[in-house]
Amino acid sequence: MEKGTLVEFRVNNDRRLAVIDKPEGKKDWIAIDERGNPHKIRPQRVDYQIQGQSFKYTEIPQFKEDIVPYLDESSLETAWELLVEDATPVTPSELASLIFSEDTPAVCYATHVLLSEDKIYFKKKGDIYEPRSNSQVEEIKHKIEIEEQKKQEKEGFILKLQKALAGETFKWENGDSVRLNFLEKYALQPDNPPKQAQEILEALDRPKSGDSAVQLLIDLKLWDKHENIFLRRSSYPNYFPLQVSEAAHLILEQITTGSIDDLSNRLDLTHHKVYTIDDETTEEIDDGLSVETLEDGTLRYWIHIADPTRLIKPDDILDKEARKRSTSLYLPTGMIPMFPPELATGPMSLVQGQICPALSFGVTLADDGGVIDYEIHSTLIKPTYRLTYHDVDEMLHLDIQAEKEVKQLAEAAKKRSQWRKDNGSVMISMPEAIIKVKDNEEVSIELLDPSFSRSLVAEMMILTGEIAGRFCQENSIPVAFRSQPQPELPPEEELILLPPGPVRSCALRRCMPKSETGLSAARHASLGLETYTQVTSPIRRYTDLLAHFQIKAYLQGDELPFPRDRMQEMIFEVMATSSEAVLVERQTNRYWSLQYLLKHSSEVWHGLVLRWLREDENLALILLEDLGLEFPHRFDRVPKIGEQIRLQVHFCDPQRDEIRFKEAIMN
Repeated sequence: MEKGTLVEFRVNNDRRLAVIDKPEGKKDWIAIDERGNPHKIRPQRVDYQIQGQSFKYTEIPQFKEDIVPYLDESSLETAWELLVEDATPVTPSELASLIFSEDTPAVCYATHVLLSEDKIYFKKKGDIYEPRSNSQVEEIKHKIEIEEQKKQEKEGFILKLQKALAGETFKWENGDSVRLNFLEKYALQPDNPPKQAQEILEALDRPKSGDSAVQLLIDLKLWDKHENIFLRRSSYPNYFPLQVSEAAHLILEQITTGSIDDLSNRLDLTHHKVYTIDDETTEEIDDGLSVETLEDGTLRYWIHIADPTRLIKPDDILDKEARKRSTSLYLPTGMIPMFPPELATGPMSLVQGQICPALSFGVTLADDGGVIDYEIHSTLIKPTYRLTYHDVDEMLHLDIQAEKEVKQLAEAAKKRSQWRKDNGSVMISMPEAIIKVKDNEEVSIELLDPSFSRSLVAEMMILTGEIAGRFCQENSIPVAFRSQPQPELPPEEELILLPPGPVRSCALRRCMPKSETGLSAARHASLGLETYTQVTSPIRRYTDLLAHFQIKAYLQGDELPFPRDRMQEMIFEVMATSSEAVLVERQTNRYWSLQYLLKHSSEVWHGLVLRWLREDENLALILLEDLGLEFPHRFDRVPKIGEQIRLQVHFCDPQRDEIRFKEAIMN
């Protein structure tokens, strides 16, 4: 290259013109751009040399103006049409002569610019350009058209988002849901961000983070500000598919028309006085209690369990949907049932005053609370009273003689509790809170009273589980047996040093191994039972429903619907889903408990130090006694286990699941 040669090179991929001034060393040149700035360049960096004229760097701006009239992309298409048939390769100067009928430096350079930026008609090979074939050009044009369409759709989508954020009205279209799904995916899986979601956030000048995606969905009013992200992340269905709802309505029609009639061949116990005992808000009524006095004066206690299996068949659409859910989900904002609610709270439940099919467990107890004998039948019952736990406590307190059966059930429950204690059961009593949310905003926390009525019902349900377990074990019926290994409890002299109540119960709870589920009956240590299976909640717990299918088939002399190997597969599948549901419940309760504490951050709470989590860091588990909630708390001193403390919320962020307390200053 000679001094005065005008060359093109790239700086950060930008096209740049400069005039060669002088050599630099053996291989480099100094070139001056239009602003007078020097650049050290090697020949290899030069993309194009303007031939036939010597330049000064001050002439570069005029040269750039001279080429503008020739930068018409349509000229390339005309040239391509002339050259494509013979596939004639050309240089920029040859093409300049063809297109513009001249080959001045400005025209040749303009042609070079057109060719180097062209993505459609010509492809570069060395210093020449070859025309692409017709098919290649059509394909490229089609791709460009698609890309342009995508670009316009994306810009249109961003415009809609901006309108939505500004409160303007518009209509979402089908294609928008795909992009919104990317945002949801980012919000639910922030560690695996979709590129499309990040681009949307960037276009709106928002941080590219999962929290930002959540906030955008809330701002767009597509999510509520208290959206249950835990539920969305899980595989638990929030709604019933259309086919499932249609199947439920068909059953209701068949019941109305009398097409479903399995009320024959059932033991008629409609003469029993049956009590259903639940919380006032409970809608799925799946158990009732009655007492029968035999001719010799012996009392036979009956536990009647709702019989949803009369309305469904193994592996039908309702059974499969219930299996997929594994359990009803109880959230502060409301319950998501295992079965469609029109069935679960209607013909599947034990409704007061109606004749209801049931699976009934009758049992005679010894004076010490042990089981003398038992029987299981498919029955008909007619629930007499729907009682709340408060009702039962009041009836026992007033000793109402007209309802002597309630007192008899209470005495049986006391016998059973003592019998289980004598058989090694571990009684752990920790405060329990019920969190409720009204209108997805107003949070209340109710501390459950440790009432005797709740213990009464619990003992009767545990008794039923023992009877069912024994029956299935004796008759080799594969069901989901529940068991628990024997815990290694602290020595009595060590426990006695701990304050009675929650602190001591917490120490025992920490020692309890996880319960296990399998096809073999084994001891359940904390219940003090040698065999146990759950059968008392078939409307809201799928393993209970499985047990009902199996037991009823055996009682009727039919082939068991689920052989051992199939039952094993189903238990494995259902327990995994059930564990996920429990986690969703726990996380959701935690979120709303933090929302409650955030709204009551100025209040002072009575706390209790339960145990150390990391003593060397002064990190302990504390119980807010007013609410029945447990949290870790780092002290700036060394407290005593069992010490009473007063706490205030120092920091709380429910979305991030973060809360910190501070000890309240005592006046």
